[in-house]
Amino acid sequence: MWRRQATGTAPGSPRQAVRPLSAMAGGLVLAGLLAACGSSGSSSASASSHHSNVAVTIGYENNGADPSMVTIHNGYFQKELGSNVTTKIFTSGPTALSAIASGALQFMCGIGLPPVISALARGVPLVVVWNQERYTTDAGIVVKSGSGITSLAGLAGKTIAITTGSEASFELPTLLAQKGVSLSSVHQLNMSPPQMESAWETGQIQAAIVWDPAFDALRAKGGTVLATDASLPPTASSFNICVANTSFTKAHPQAAVGFVKAMQDGVAYWQSHPSQALSIMESEAGISASTAQTELKGYQIYDLTDQTSPTVLGTGSQVKTSGTTQSLTNNWKELYKQGFITVPPPANMSRYVDPVPAQDAQK
Repeated sequence: MWRRQATGTAPGSPRQAVRPLSAMAGGLVLAGLLAACGSSGSSSASASSHHSNVAVTIGYENNGADPSMVTIHNGYFQKELGSNVTTKIFTSGPTALSAIASGALQFMCGIGLPPVISALARGVPLVVVWNQERYTTDAGIVVKSGSGITSLAGLAGKTIAITTGSEASFELPTLLAQKGVSLSSVHQLNMSPPQMESAWETGQIQAAIVWDPAFDALRAKGGTVLATDASLPPTASSFNICVANTSFTKAHPQAAVGFVKAMQDGVAYWQSHPSQALSIMESEAGISASTAQTELKGYQIYDLTDQTSPTVLGTGSQVKTSGTTQSLTNNWKELYKQGFITVPPPANMSRYVDPVPAQDAQK
């Protein structure tokens, strides 16, 4: 996923050929009225009894080892929403978010918090309807063995490669603060993940904060992990999420429910057929079995019942304090503080998180 970038176009695609879509960059004044998605439906394990029959275009990133690849490969969007569904892969965050803003795209998956925040600040009508997964051990800070940096405290006075304006710009100060290290004491060098790999090999950098696959590559090339996203609480976590155009979901709540059920179909298939699902992910993403296995181990993947838990989307009054809402809020605050966006976070961030489709899909 272009898990990251808040403004502009990132210096390079985080996943390169492997992850074409996930946008994380995009633009920025507030928006989004909470989508009221209310129709109940049959269990995602069986075919839907009816479809919304509305034209739907779903954007996605090549998310690698992710159940969304199974949903796409197995045609679950068509199963749950009908034949009038188109899936479209993206390589640019701004392009995908612009498509949502224009109404040309109704859903977008594999995207991270910074681009969504950037778009919300710009007035794009978005709402989170599905949280795909949380990064745990496949993103974090890695340093070269022999660099002399053996702890987070050792980063003080040193240079670290980072994709500025990405979610790493939130994670770095959060991780440093846990050890009492000032962000201002660390020099940040802006690089795309592919650039980090090249600079690592030529000895230009000794430390980086990045995500898969670059994280795995640096670790394999003499890297030592100082910290991973696993040490971040849900309120400061890095997520891959799916967002919807709120105008569309208000007009077509059944489609939002069908979308959520299709995402659950992919997760359920992965849970019950792990080997077959892994093969699908490898084929769809163009990655090796070992890479797919490493990526899966570095994610905490959420299913339908997880969506309505307090640590994910929450329900009712819990939405305001859910992990997704709080992480959105905290990311927004940090991006605003560092000047990546110019609009402060609104008082009510829960308007951008809608668990109702997931609630109705469980009925």
